[in-house]
Amino acid sequence: MSEPWTLHPDRALPADPTVRGIAREVYAATRDLSIVSMHGHVPVEWFAQDSSFGDPAQLFVVPDHYLTRMLVSQGETLPRLGVGSTETEAVEQDPREIWRRFCAGWQHFRGTPTRYWLEHAFVEIFGVTQRPSAATADAIYDQVAARIESPEFRPRALLDTFRIEVIATTDPAWASLEDHTRLAKDGYGDRVLPTFRPDPLLHVDRTTWREEIDLLGRAADVEIGSYETYLAALRVQRQRFVEAGARATDHGHLAADTTPLDDLEARRVFDAALAGAVTAAEAEAFSGHMLFQMAAMSTEDGLVMQLHPGVLRNHATAPFAAFGPDKGYDIPVVTEFTRSLRPILDAFGHHPAFRMIAFTVDEDVYSRELAPLAGVYPALRLGAPWWFLDAPDAMRRFRESATETAGFSNMSGFVDDTRAFCSIPARHDLARRVDAGYLARLVAEHRLDLDEATETAVDLAYRLPLAAYPAPR
Repeated sequence: MSEPWTLHPDRALPADPTVRGIAREVYAATRDLSIVSMHGHVPVEWFAQDSSFGDPAQLFVVPDHYLTRMLVSQGETLPRLGVGSTETEAVEQDPREIWRRFCAGWQHFRGTPTRYWLEHAFVEIFGVTQRPSAATADAIYDQVAARIESPEFRPRALLDTFRIEVIATTDPAWASLEDHTRLAKDGYGDRVLPTFRPDPLLHVDRTTWREEIDLLGRAADVEIGSYETYLAALRVQRQRFVEAGARATDHGHLAADTTPLDDLEARRVFDAALAGAVTAAEAEAFSGHMLFQMAAMSTEDGLVMQLHPGVLRNHATAPFAAFGPDKGYDIPVVTEFTRSLRPILDAFGHHPAFRMIAFTVDEDVYSRELAPLAGVYPALRLGAPWWFLDAPDAMRRFRESATETAGFSNMSGFVDDTRAFCSIPARHDLARRVDAGYLARLVAEHRLDLDEATETAVDLAYRLPLAAYPAPR
């Protein structure tokens, strides 16, 4: 009989014994800190409804594109993983069968951050003692399913179990915010916060743009027939988000361009979009212009502006057409920031009411562009590694390439950027371990004293995320 599956207490800490000993001390200062999750995609309705997560497949497999993309790369299909149907293949309806396919592919996750998050959740949260495999799939399914059905595993209860002090959802700009209102009445208004996400409204050549504009108008009670009323409706909704507790906006454009148009040109492009006659070049210019407008509005209402550019969404057209956003194999692209952010930073980089957090999935720009920018403009903070870069080695490279120019104080602290709720404590734990290892090396090299390293670790894990996302005044 094999030994029970356990996790090594020193996982992700440095291998060098001297540095590892210091890292243990640093990590001990952050291990049990509350989680500040200021950027993520856990649906607000989970907390508002506070109902069961359903089954193990719906909790772990179906919604997690980190997980499904790896299995697809090894020959599985999205319908077989429960994501949806195509013209030639019906979606798998049996959650146990979906779970078996996931467990049978467990070996494909070796060396990935997905493996770290999943094993943390299985062992630490669910008490699983067998590694996933085709042979153990049913037993693990039964164990996880029983835990999911317990009252202690409802979303609100897990906020306490996971020690989540505050968590931000990401909501469409036209959202009614009824779920957040309900949570506020139930005493969770300071704990589950909305985030304003206007992306579909800022890209005037998207097929859903007119529909999204109508939704915005109805939500804001503004008849949108011009560029001016469009801006007015956005301002109304932003203010509603502020009143509901929002601290930030979120923007996932392909490029980081923030070049403003003059008012006449902005009106002309908007009118062309309303008439269905806008060109791709006009739409691209307008989206950059609207990022500048979002920054200007942030100086008015105090919402922190988060920018996540550099991902070519829906690289595969057929899966996107069949399954929708986040299912079409999103892939990073080269991203330029120095010239692209200059209009915003030139206008608002020293504005006392403006705060911007820039994220990237292009590692090359950390030391060349983002760290130097964050290291001088008071309004700019450098966001944590996200998506594709939230792996142990990538996070270490981030610290090594960015810290010497930006310092620690110009960082946002860690954000988990996930809709996989059970991975949140695992992701924060991994970040704390990686930071402990990096700081321990500085101590071992006599570049920091131990007390400074410990204080910095607490800053990165807890204080800096709160400071980077202040409540609007």
